[in-house]
This record gives sequence, C-alpha cells and structure tokens, in this order.
Amino acid sequence: MWLGACTSSIGTWMQILAQSWLVYQLTNSSAYLGLDAFFGQIPIFLFSLFGGVFADRKSRRSLLLLSQVIQLTCAFLLAILVKTNVVQVWHIWCLSFTVGLAQSFGGPAYSALIPTLVKKEDLQNAIALNSIQFNLARVLGPALGGVALVKLGAFWCFALNGVSYLAVIASLLAIRPTFVPAKTQQSVIESMREGIDFLRKREGMASLVALAFFTALLSFPLITFLPVMARTVLHGGANIFTLLLCLSGVGSVTGALIVAGSAAKGGQARFSLMVMLLLGALIAAFGFSKNVLASSVLVFGCGALLMIVFALNSSLVQAYVGDSMRGRVMSVYNVAFRGGMPLGSVVCGFLIKESSASTIMIGNGVLVILLATYFLLIQKKLAKL
Repeated sequence: MWLGACTSSIGTWMQILAQSWLVYQLTNSSAYLGLDAFFGQIPIFLFSLFGGVFADRKSRRSLLLLSQVIQLTCAFLLAILVKTNVVQVWHIWCLSFTVGLAQSFGGPAYSALIPTLVKKEDLQNAIALNSIQFNLARVLGPALGGVALVKLGAFWCFALNGVSYLAVIASLLAIRPTFVPAKTQQSVIESMREGIDFLRKREGMASLVALAFFTALLSFPLITFLPVMARTVLHGGANIFTLLLCLSGVGSVTGALIVAGSAAKGGQARFSLMVMLLLGALIAAFGFSKNVLASSVLVFGCGALLMIVFALNSSLVQAYVGDSMRGRVMSVYNVAFRGGMPLGSVVCGFLIKESSASTIMIGNGVLVILLATYFLLIQKKLAKL
C-alpha cells in the first residue's frame, strides 16, 4: 500500500504543479487559481460524510478502486485536451470537481483502511509513515513535474499521472483487508448522525475538528499561491515555483519523520498547539520575505511544522475511535480538514487580487498564532488530550 500510494502521489503532484501553472498561464489571475483549488476540494467538503457512511458499510478496497479509476480517467482526459490545444479553464475546473468527487468517497475509505493494517500501538507511527509517502511525493512529484513541464510540456505531466494510478490499483488488488462491514438497518442519514454524535460527545474531539478546519483554512493558501509568490514577489518563473513546492514537500517529510520516530504519549495536543504558534510566525515571515533564499528556508520550515500539527492531530482522532465507526468519524474530520482548503483558497484568491499575496500571507500567519493561543489559553479542553 505504501509503495502504491507513493507512486500515485508522485503522479498527482506532477499534475498539481503543471495544472497550477497552466491555470495561471491561461488566465493570469490569482482568483482563477484559487477557484481551481476550490472546485477540486469543495466536493470533499460536500460529500465526504456520505463517503464515510459507505466506508463503514461497503468494502473499503472496492470504494478505493472505483475512486482511483475515475481519477485515472480524468488525468488522461486533461492530457488529451492539452495535446489537442483545446483546453480551457472551465475544462480544468470540471475535471478538478470530478476528481474531488471521487476523492470524497475514496478518502474516508483510505483513512479507515490504513489503521486496520497495523496494531493499535503502531497507529501514530503508521499515520506518520503514510504522511511521509505523501510528502516524499511532494518532493519528487514537483521535481519530476518541473522537468517534464519545462522540457516536455504539461501533456506529459498529466499523462504520467494517469499511468501512476495503475500502481495503487495493483496494490489494492494485492492486499487482503480484514475489516468486514456489519449489516445495518440504519438509513444513511442516521449512520451519518451517529458519527457526528460520537465526535460531539467525546471530550476534545469537537475542538480537534474545529482546529483542523481553521488550520487548513489559514495555512494551505501558502501552498496554493506559491505560483503567485514566485512570480510577483520573488520575480521568478516556473523554476522558482518548483523549488518552493519541492522545499515545502521536503519540510513535510522532515516533520513526518519526526512524528514517525517519536512514541505516542500524553500532551500531544498541547505540543501540537505550541508548534502552531511557530508555524504562524513562519507563515507571516514568508509573507514579509522578498529574498529567494530566505523564502526557501521559511517554506521548508512551514512544511515541517504543518505536517507535525496534522499528523499529531490525526493520530489523536484515530486513537479515540473503533474500527466500526472509523469511516464516519474520519469523514467528519476530513470534511473539516479538506473543507478549510477550498474556502481558504477562494477567499485568499480574491483578497490577493484586491491587495497582495504578501499581505495575505502575513495576515494568515497572525491568525494562526491567534488560533493556537485561543486553544492554549481559553478553550483548554483540547490542550489536555
């Protein structure tokens, strides 16, 4: 699963790099770039709760296979549109939405499947190792994608992404999951409500969900608008954008390695909030920076700290839920986490149009600091986990 997912993720990040640059090249608009991220993420916000119910009722492997086939098809369709020189921004938006819809059912199934492959005491390490494969791909994918984009063109980035899905499909066919979904007479809505009630009644869980939403809302625009920062602030081209995206991925791998190498212990939530304080400071500093070297160091640090925060918070949620509820609970958490991304992208996209990318990054960094301070000093239930 690790090797298959890593290969597929490398292809995905090749496409993300080429698609972001293509949208910005076609439109020269930060707002349109933000809308592309919005259309890719909003289906996850709208439909992941349904995906979570199906992940607890159906074969998680079958749901993942269907999701991968749909995403493979979309990658090849975009490659064809680019190759025939008919691609328009609305084509990209439609395909982004379709991929997001597939991920809204595949995501909860994947989140619920991974913990069933390891023992409970290895859960935090497994989640961190899963983050490593994803973020290792964030290094290799943009690096390979940058070379392919410059030397071969966007078509090859999209075509190679389509091929990469075959690796994860092969790994899904090879594994033998042990989870057997229980038969139930509950309606989909009742099952969904049961998952929400679990989070609402368990102390600190609602705060973790809220924290996931607001952290994603404020932190991920840093990655979404790297093309804008590279061009308008650092006065570079695709090479500077690729460098920053790769360094963000290297930082994330570093952060995930730190979590993977540590033992699960008490006080994780408080430590995560302390890391958030530093994260906010680095995001703000990135907004102030006009130097490529300084920006490179800062984006590396942001990637590492952001990964530590999300790996710790995700392992906390997973530790408090049983396997029969895992799909629904993780779908609620993923709705919050993934829902914050498109909202932050589209809002920041329009705000950047009215002000500047630097100003918005500084503002987001300050708000991350205030968010962490609130949960440390005022809403203290979370810090006790």
